[in-house]
Amino acid sequence: MKDSILILSGGVDSVTMLYDYQEQIALAVSFDYGSNHNAREIPFARLHCERLGIRHIVIPLGFMSEHFKSSLLEGSEAIPEGNYDDDNMKSTVVPFRNGIMLSIAVGLAESQGLKHVMMANHGGDHAIYPDCRPEFVDAFSEAARTGTYEGVTLLSPYTNLTKADIARRGKALGIDYAETWSCYKGGDKHCGRCGTCRERREAFAEAGIADGTAYED
Repeated sequence: MKDSILILSGGVDSVTMLYDYQEQIALAVSFDYGSNHNAREIPFARLHCERLGIRHIVIPLGFMSEHFKSSLLEGSEAIPEGNYDDDNMKSTVVPFRNGIMLSIAVGLAESQGLKHVMMANHGGDHAIYPDCRPEFVDAFSEAARTGTYEGVTLLSPYTNLTKADIARRGKALGIDYAETWSCYKGGDKHCGRCGTCRERREAFAEAGIADGTAYED
């Protein structure tokens, strides 16, 4: 039954969820909030939705790049290099980004008679993103349920999986991960050095998947 909205970035995790739960997803929504890599991610999100026959919309959130502080919104040169667990990577966090996007998605869900909002957070996000952690997911889902007439809830089936686990699922589903984007710098190729690039490389290696990503190094 198609009763859910998926927040779809165009990255590895949400694209995998799109294919994994395609029978449940009535609508996928991408948000253009002015990050360095939105212009690289969103076309992939659109491509996969067209391929699966799933309706896709893009909602602009330009106020975030204007008023929020994050290196993700300040140009590619501002993006630090390193692993997600390095302190300098916290500069890439866009404050309460998921909370804002989820709130909009919940409103969309109730407006369109849908029961659930889906997000593709995973275990590797917990160290750096407060609004990806299980306690946030549980609290937000309860807030959405009590704040809507129809009791819309948040589904996050990958919360306790690793990115390698997700990549294995994607491989079984036949996903070509060259048609996804991760790099926070948003250049012509993945830089290979920022936190998201390193996580991508490590996940594919751990999952035993050939990495067809074009990297600068």
